Amino acid sequence: MIVNLAERAHNHNWQLDPIIRSLLDTDFYKLLMLQFIWKHFPDVHVTFSLVNRSSHVLLAERIDVNELTLQLDHLRSLRFHKSELIWLAGNTFYGKRGIFEPEFIEWLDQDFKLPEYELSIVDGEFHLSFSGPWTQTTLWEVYALSILSELKTRASLREMTEFSLDILYARAKAKLWSKIERLRGVPGLRISDFGTRRRHSFLWQEYVVKAMSDTLGASFVGSSNTYLAYKHDLEAIGTNAHELPMALAAIAEDDTELVASQYRVLELWQNTYQRELLVMLPDTFGTTQFLAGAPEWVADWTGQRMDSKSPYVAGDEYIEWLKGRGRDPENKLIIASDGLDVDGILGLHAYFSGEMLNGASPDDFRDANDFFDQHKWHPKRRIRFSSGWGTLLTNDFRNCDPTGGTGFDPISLVCKLTEANGRPAVKLSDNYAKAMGDPKELARYRRVFGSAGLINVPAIV
Repeated sequence: MIVNLAERAHNHNWQLDPIIRSLLDTDFYKLLMLQFIWKHFPDVHVTFSLVNRSSHVLLAERIDVNELTLQLDHLRSLRFHKSELIWLAGNTFYGKRGIFEPEFIEWLDQDFKLPEYELSIVDGEFHLSFSGPWTQTTLWEVYALSILSELKTRASLREMTEFSLDILYARAKAKLWSKIERLRGVPGLRISDFGTRRRHSFLWQEYVVKAMSDTLGASFVGSSNTYLAYKHDLEAIGTNAHELPMALAAIAEDDTELVASQYRVLELWQNTYQRELLVMLPDTFGTTQFLAGAPEWVADWTGQRMDSKSPYVAGDEYIEWLKGRGRDPENKLIIASDGLDVDGILGLHAYFSGEMLNGASPDDFRDANDFFDQHKWHPKRRIRFSSGWGTLLTNDFRNCDPTGGTGFDPISLVCKLTEANGRPAVKLSDNYAKAMGDPKELARYRRVFGSAGLINVPAIV
């Protein structure tokens, strides 16, 4: 599929072009979590709120609020198509057919509808939130982020001539190809597209995913975007996210139940899903404390995703924890997903999937090109490793604007759970810069969970 992106951007009437074309245009893990919520917590009410961590960019000064309202209202009018539900019900995901229960598919068909939103503007910034039953509200997160990210893109596109747009996309394509070229032929490499929520646009994400699929072969294992997986016969990738432990922690009755909630969610998850879907995300309240207090059965999970701590440190920490629990790390899986780009992907792959020669350290592997040039690399896996490549795959237009502007640079925009059953939700993270929540509750959570292993570095995306 070849689209003249510059011509379309120059000539198109954006008001008639919906950003979200299908309710499947979301991360696959949101659908897995939705079934989990529908099954175990149908009566919980929640609120999600938008947070722009890139405070230097005031979105309400760049995006027309009426255009945002049009996109949000259009999204609320969408329903799952019969063909999409048949695909969800009958397709094989992670080697298993029938992951989604017939009753859940029927509920999606008959009863699912996105609830109302609340939108206002304060000091040049959008205040956007979504409240309602958890089952109806959770999918707003990725849709809202995708809409705002693409509206930011469209605002910048309108300011350019067709010639400038042509140069913009030519540079972006050349940049994408230079990344792909460095990844081709690397033994054992596994990469997934994780870039839906902060993409440049839907069309650009589709272009990128097709380019990866066509050129990387088996190294490209799939996309987190369910609609692109459906449309292009790709593997849908994803498991779970911070939202689940945040909600269970919020509704906990006391500090003891608060600590136990991070393991209770895993117990419920493994009662719902098996095998490759048993990938935990332990950094919600700090990875180090999570592993220290984890029950023995947690070591039997397939692996973990590393999101807010240096993946070199987090991976080594997990490997040593597995060894201490008598498990063979070589049979486990780690997934890096935070702010990755080519250097990080190659360096981490070499560090965890290749032999460490001559006492090499993590710093050696971070400069992946030099390492591959100077050493004969022999595959000798320490642990199974995969990369979830997000914003810097689907929205890396830095230095591509021929006018020298920065309007296409990605920003750190999130939409997080802020309340569950009327109680504030908190995310501590392994990075102080990514902590979110009411200040009093943040202080309480830090007292309960401690600060072992936490860092404080700027959030990239």
